[in-house]
Amino acid sequence: VQLQASGGGLVQAGGSLRLSCAASGRTFSSRGMGWFRQAPGKERQFVAAIYWVPSNTYYSDSVKGRFTISRANAKNTIDLQMNSLKPEDTAVYYCASGTGLSQTTRRVDYWGQGTLVTVSS
Repeated sequence: VQLQASGGGLVQAGGSLRLSCAASGRTFSSRGMGWFRQAPGKERQFVAAIYWVPSNTYYSDSVKGRFTISRANAKNTIDLQMNSLKPEDTAVYYCASGTGLSQTTRRVDYWGQGTLVTVSS
């Protein structure tokens, strides 16, 4: 499975960005897809995830209410709509696929390349 992320960039605080991640290769409905992020000098942390079977979404407390993860129109593609961005959201965002994606569980089978999101104050 290959994960291709896109959509990072520079935005002012309070602005919005949309990230996308497309999965190719052997994908399974039992795996979820989601996003983690890693700021300089910090550990990689969970952001959001979406599952198809059963249908469910999960968010970290720090982004709940501001970020929305959804299935895009293209097959095996997800979007992360990020609104009301804060400087503390600045990080490299990594797309991930696995059977356990949440704040408390990290069973990641595949990682995509990172995409940088910079939020200026």
